[in-house]
Amino acid sequence: MVRVFVTGPAGVGKTTLVERVAREVERWGYIVGGMITKEVRRNGKRIGFKIIALDTGEEGTLASLRGTSHLPGVPFGKYVVHVDELERVGVSAIRRALVEADLVVIDEIGPMEYKSNEFVKAVGEVLNSDKRLLAVVHRKMADKFRPLGRLHTLSVENRNREFGIILDEIMRELRG
Repeated sequence: MVRVFVTGPAGVGKTTLVERVAREVERWGYIVGGMITKEVRRNGKRIGFKIIALDTGEEGTLASLRGTSHLPGVPFGKYVVHVDELERVGVSAIRRALVEADLVVIDEIGPMEYKSNEFVKAVGEVLNSDKRLLAVVHRKMADKFRPLGRLHTLSVENRNREFGIILDEIMRELRG
C-alpha cells in the first residue's frame, strides 16, 4: 500500500503540492478525503492556521496567535492550538476518509496537531489500514515517518518534479 510523506521547510509549497495531487486524483474519478491546513494572514503577517475538510469544505481554526482568539486552546509557542476545532473538522474528515476515500490526505502531521490525542489516534488508524495515504509531515517529525512509507523532501528547486513523481506513484497504486 502506498504511503507518501512530504516534508520540507516552511513556505516551500507542501500544501500546494498536496492540493495539486488531490485535484488531479479526483479528476481521474477517485475519491479523496482528509484535511489540509492553510495559513491565515492579516496585513501580510501570519496570524494562525485553519483546517479544511476536503470532502465537505468545512473549516475550523487550528491555531491562532495568543491573545487574538476568544477560543480556549493549548499554548504552543506564539500560538494557541484549538484542539476542539482540529477534532471537529480535521479528525472527523480523516475518519470519514478511512471509510469513503480512495486516497487519505493529512496536511499536516506536526507538533501542533499532536496536541490532540484524537488526531494521533486517527493517524494511527490510517497507518494501520490498507488505505493509500498522502501526508505532509513537519520536518522535525520526518525521521519518525521515514520507515512507514516514501518520504519526499521538497525544495523550491525540486517541487515541480516531485509533484510529478508523487502523482505517478499514487496513480500507479490507484490503477492497480
